[in-house]
Amino acid sequence: METNTILFSMSLLVVLGLAGSDPDPLQDYCVADTKKATKENFYCNGVPCINPNNVESTHFATSALSKPGKISIMFGFNVTLTTIFNLPGLNTQGLTMARIDIDANSLVPPHSHPRASEVAILLKGSLLVGFIDTSNHLFTQNLQPGDCFVFPKGLIHFLYNTDSNEQALVVSGLSSQNPGVQMASPAAFGTKQNMPDEVFQINDQDVTRIRTNLGG
Repeated sequence: METNTILFSMSLLVVLGLAGSDPDPLQDYCVADTKKATKENFYCNGVPCINPNNVESTHFATSALSKPGKISIMFGFNVTLTTIFNLPGLNTQGLTMARIDIDANSLVPPHSHPRASEVAILLKGSLLVGFIDTSNHLFTQNLQPGDCFVFPKGLIHFLYNTDSNEQALVVSGLSSQNPGVQMASPAAFGTKQNMPDEVFQINDQDVTRIRTNLGG
């Protein structure tokens, strides 16, 4: 019994370690060597560093978020991310920044970031934001310019521009270099191989209509 308890405790520690945030850097910085960052020639949890002797101040600065992104006609929003390609000094720092432009009366639909918490700051417009916890409790808040809101790691959340005339501008910080994103509706209804209709617990006609609307 005692041996089983020890093994269980050790297994739990391993799982908790794997579920943690990005690992802490082991040096002051690791500016990304973007020439070696393509998936075709390098596989690792991060990107290799350039020689510290070749690091410059410009590696830690970017204007990637300074201009509005092109808003999708279909979805009504655009997300511009900082990456190691436009901000090489971001590598191994365990964070990402995002600019979110949301058209009038449009939304970023329910989605989650499996590897990151997110704090959103509204700079322009008005927003209704919210997330759902694992008890299906919905938390919502109306934001005005200067207001912030936190979306806990891995939980489904949304941002809705309630203004009928003005675009909304949001800047977000996420606690991972690669936070990931999964849109709830396309993930369920837009898969390349359809899930059985029975798993949705709604009638077949509704499932077909939703899939068609989502391009599935």
